[in-house]
Amino acid sequence: MSKRKAKDAHLPIGECINQVHQILRKRFCHQQLPDKPEGVEAQHKHLAELLKRTAVHGESNSVLIVGPRGSGKTMLLRSVLRELSQETEVQKNLLQVHLNGLLQTDDRIALKEITRQLQLENVVGDRVFGSFAENLTFLLDALKKGDRSSSRPVLFVLDEFDLFACHKNQTLLYNLFDVAQSAQAPVAVVGLTCRLDVLELLEKRVKSRFSHRQIHLLSKLTFPQYLERVRDQLSLPDDFLDGKFAQEWNAAVTTLCEDRSAEEVLQRHFNSSTDFRSLHTLLMLCLSRVSVARPSITPADLLDASRLCLADANANMLHGLSILELCLIIAMKHLNDVYEGEPFNLQMVHNEFKKFLQRKSNSMYNFEQPVIMKAFEHLQQLELIRPADGASAKTQREFQLMRLMLDHGQIMEALQKYPQCPTDVKQWAMSAFA
Repeated sequence: MSKRKAKDAHLPIGECINQVHQILRKRFCHQQLPDKPEGVEAQHKHLAELLKRTAVHGESNSVLIVGPRGSGKTMLLRSVLRELSQETEVQKNLLQVHLNGLLQTDDRIALKEITRQLQLENVVGDRVFGSFAENLTFLLDALKKGDRSSSRPVLFVLDEFDLFACHKNQTLLYNLFDVAQSAQAPVAVVGLTCRLDVLELLEKRVKSRFSHRQIHLLSKLTFPQYLERVRDQLSLPDDFLDGKFAQEWNAAVTTLCEDRSAEEVLQRHFNSSTDFRSLHTLLMLCLSRVSVARPSITPADLLDASRLCLADANANMLHGLSILELCLIIAMKHLNDVYEGEPFNLQMVHNEFKKFLQRKSNSMYNFEQPVIMKAFEHLQQLELIRPADGASAKTQREFQLMRLMLDHGQIMEALQKYPQCPTDVKQWAMSAFA
């Protein structure tokens, strides 16, 4: 069947909805981003020139890409690398090593990952080296070409760059910048970070070896552009199997973006975050409501999806707690009120809970100490409470100082929504002091 006939074919509505889910889910779940970020042509050109000088001419360089989350740092780097990879010389020579500060938490793990990504496990084998510098030098020497006169250029991409500055003695950064500065091998070091003060974190010896090149990405996205982005992300492509359905779907998307209530929802999301990740999460929740009975996204769907996105995870967790755990949380809240946010321990919480029990004629809430201890530990596992800074791990469990990670509003909201919450517990929570 020709493309023209396929496009004019009218598929059953169920088949069309399945196709919509397949196309849009792939777009949202696989984080399909635009080929190039908008409005950063100068930064794109600057980064492309730097990396080209390393990949083609064997120059060593280092640069930091700085900007808030979702501003397009990774997208910018990917688009530059995509362009460079189309050149034959770069395709043959350039090696890439991608490290992330959240994963490579110390230099030993980072070195293992560099070895793995450069595919040099067989070369390293069981060799034992004295220092990180010797390890890195050996790895770079192992990449030399057959004529031994020149090395293959290596691009090191350090995501969450500021976390690498927390490593002991900043050994990884020192050695990478040292290799780049001394031109031992053609190396480009690209760091991506959200912190504007990142240079202040570097030791003097590391800072002196860094080129001090920085590329700043600041989001200049306006709300009309954000609406256009929503429209693009929800629209079906021109080659959709049923052309008539695609036209109706795209018209419904345009109507949705022009709706006043939908605009208000999107404005709230735009004010909190302009990145693609949060937008994809919102649109994915909207898409999950599309079915044969409801073949398009309505403003009501967008509003419900927004409520789910902006829901407080900790407050939602409180709905699943037992009455005992809820009572312990209320006791902690009272302790916070009395002691103005000072840390507390299990013994203090238990004493506060006992005060509540003494006012009760029945013994419905009488629990043994081990049961209360177990409930307290469960709250710690849920991270609703956490050990206070500087609290000693050697202290007995009953006396370990803790802090409550919930505020007054979250507790009161959870109590209102808690299924069949006893009235006396609610009243106890609402009283100014226990």
